[in-house]
Amino acid sequence: MNVMIAATSAGFTDMLRDTAETFGWNPWLFLSQVISFAIVAFLLRRFAYKPILAVLEDRRRRIEEGLLNAEKIKKELAEAQKRYAEILAEANADAQKMIDEARESSAHLAERKQQEAIGAAEQIIAKAREAAALEHERTMESMKRELGRLVVETTAKVTGKVLTSEDQRRLQEEALRQLA
Repeated sequence: MNVMIAATSAGFTDMLRDTAETFGWNPWLFLSQVISFAIVAFLLRRFAYKPILAVLEDRRRRIEEGLLNAEKIKKELAEAQKRYAEILAEANADAQKMIDEARESSAHLAERKQQEAIGAAEQIIAKAREAAALEHERTMESMKRELGRLVVETTAKVTGKVLTSEDQRRLQEEALRQLA
């Protein structure tokens, strides 16, 4: 059996040698080409392939970070808009409250001035009645003129204290300055 294997392997070796000679194969040239290929492959892997992969990985990481930052910025923008809406609603509520308080205050002030005017008018009327007992005719004429003047003055005082559009604008500006 060994003889047969030796004969077969000897025939195989001869066949390889014949094929190599037919195609012009040189083992030393082949070995030098394999070594050259291995060196070029090593150099390409070391100096070209790895740096390119590093650049690609860095770019992928930066893109991923950019996407994460974009998402974070979207969330922060949504939160900022929500806070803006809340602050604006609160400012509007405060402004409305101030306007309501100003209206209420002006109503109380107008009522108090009206009561003061009524009290003053009653005092004048009482004095006029006392004077009318002494000099009825002359005092009646004087009293009519005085009463007319007081009514006009009281009406001017009462209507003068009602908020005008300028007063309302001024109150709104003061409210905005206090909120800023």
